[in-house]
Amino acid sequence: MKITIIGTGLIGSQLADKLTAQGHDVTTASLSSGVDLLTGAGLDKALADAHTVVNVTNSPTFDEKSVEFFRTTVGNLLAAGERAGVAHQVVLSIVGVDRVPQLDYYRAKLLQEELLRGGPTPYSIVRATQFFEFMEPTMSWTSDETSVRLPATPVQPIASAEVVDALADVATAPPLDGILEVAGPDRFTLDEIGRITLTARGDDRPVVVDAQAGLFAAVQGDVLTPGPNARLAPTHYRDWLTT
Repeated sequence: MKITIIGTGLIGSQLADKLTAQGHDVTTASLSSGVDLLTGAGLDKALADAHTVVNVTNSPTFDEKSVEFFRTTVGNLLAAGERAGVAHQVVLSIVGVDRVPQLDYYRAKLLQEELLRGGPTPYSIVRATQFFEFMEPTMSWTSDETSVRLPATPVQPIASAEVVDALADVATAPPLDGILEVAGPDRFTLDEIGRITLTARGDDRPVVVDAQAGLFAAVQGDVLTPGPNARLAPTHYRDWLTT
């Protein structure tokens, strides 16, 4: 199967390697390869003869400008896909994206989903929880030399490699015309994750619960955790930290 992956970051690069190892004909597309989603330049060549397109791009900003980024890029990608005869469009999204309207980036990602659902091509949406790899950067936003401040927001993080596994399975199967949620096996609050991470790193700073700290301070309740039908990955956060 010929598969084009739009985006070559943490997920896109792993996905390309996995699908290539499975024997698929994989093309990766990004600015560095001459593909500009905002203008559409290079898309027709990147999508030529592709059966499936997997979109794992991120907006360069997480503010209100991200809304227009996804509006433009999804429009260009769907139009190019229709011209190329693409049979399946896959997008990576976020668990809870439809339940946090106060976050600009989540509203933008929800628009991305809505445009895909309304487009001309059969589709699949994979919603993932926060990645293990992003836990420490999330902590750094509200850390100083003496403490780490985090809200008690419930999350159920997942290793990026296991998001890749789910994307590979979806990309090589018939379109869902719906949503698959994927998450890790364990539910924590962010402050719990902070303590677990600091302990594993030998860092003795205390974690202070602060409902106003960081990006997820705007999140109320357990909206970032998956529903009962989610695909749960096997790797535990504590085990991942040791490796």
